Amino acid sequence: MTADINEHSAIRPDHQVPIHVPTDSQHKGLHFLMWILLLLIVAVPLLLVLRHREEAKHAAAARHITAGVTITSATAEKGEIGVYLDAIGTVTPVYTDSITSQVNGLIVAVHYTEGQLVRKDDPLVDIDTRPYSASLLQAQGALERDQSVLAQAQMDLERYRAAWARNAIAKQTLDDQEKLVMQYEGTVKNDQGTVQYDQVQLDFCHITAPIPGRLGLRLVDPGNVVQSDGNVTLAVITQLEPITVIFTIPEDSLGQVVARLNAGAKLPVDAFDRTAQTKIASGALLTIDNQIDTTTGTVKGRALFSNTHDVLFPNQFVNTRLLVDTHSGVTLVPSSTVQQNGQASFVYVIQNDVARMRSVKTGVTSGGVTEVEDINPGEVVANSSFDKLQDNTAVVISNKPVAAGVAGISAP
Repeated sequence: MTADINEHSAIRPDHQVPIHVPTDSQHKGLHFLMWILLLLIVAVPLLLVLRHREEAKHAAAARHITAGVTITSATAEKGEIGVYLDAIGTVTPVYTDSITSQVNGLIVAVHYTEGQLVRKDDPLVDIDTRPYSASLLQAQGALERDQSVLAQAQMDLERYRAAWARNAIAKQTLDDQEKLVMQYEGTVKNDQGTVQYDQVQLDFCHITAPIPGRLGLRLVDPGNVVQSDGNVTLAVITQLEPITVIFTIPEDSLGQVVARLNAGAKLPVDAFDRTAQTKIASGALLTIDNQIDTTTGTVKGRALFSNTHDVLFPNQFVNTRLLVDTHSGVTLVPSSTVQQNGQASFVYVIQNDVARMRSVKTGVTSGGVTEVEDINPGEVVANSSFDKLQDNTAVVISNKPVAAGVAGISAP
């Protein structure tokens, strides 16, 4: 009966089943599990990505080690290179004339314009000629008078000689007449000198160009009065064609230059602009000075340039390169391939994709090219990545080997 009652009571509609409510400690445990799950969801893909990148980096490093250091290269070649002396020079005209007046007078005409190119004997300035024309006329009149007096004395001398031959006059009379003729001859010569002097003074009134060249700025105007003391410059002419450049030669190199000059060699000289990058003109060494400047230890040299296009201007500063000698049949490499280890020089020669260090002896360097010994023409040398190279380092050449005489690098 009791069992029935319990059984019926278990299925009663109003019977409530007990519900389990989690405690606070159970809530905290669930939250912790959820955070762990979230971290796993985020961390696992991230770790997989990082691991993949690390593996790729190691693989790339392994490939790089296997392939070697990437470099550019150049090929040694056989050629010639010049031995140059570089110096700073000054463009100096062969002739520079500052023209002044040789007579006193009033300027009546100025025939030249500023900067004009003139030839020899072109008119420049005219000075009033009237005083000098009048003086010349007086001298000419005196000369004609004295020439007539001399002619009369000479006629008398001929008569006296004829009379002396007939014993008609005394010998003293003849001698006196001969001396009188000589006096008149001296007077005539004096008059001739006066005429020539006055003619020269008259010619000085017409001033012409003594040399061909370029005139400077106008220094006088018509109406100015000039004196013969030379204090007033009427015009300045500088010869431009040809023109010279004066530069210095080191004392230590003088013997080499003199030996070449004594052998009759023509030593070329190139003039460059201030940056020493652009060549302005080419000429030849004309001569050197006769003494060394003890303050600088140099001697001056003068080079002659045709300057047909007036590219060199008087007093212009230029950089000069004197070709003293030429080394032919030598091995040349780009200067950038030569490395220094203290006082020693070396290059990396590429053989079977391996860089091998080789000591070399360097010679002349010019125009980005260096003369070297202990390298054979045709051998390939490294031209970059020197900070990564050592002896017997594997390399990969990233360019076709460039010879020393191409790609903007040329032996003089």
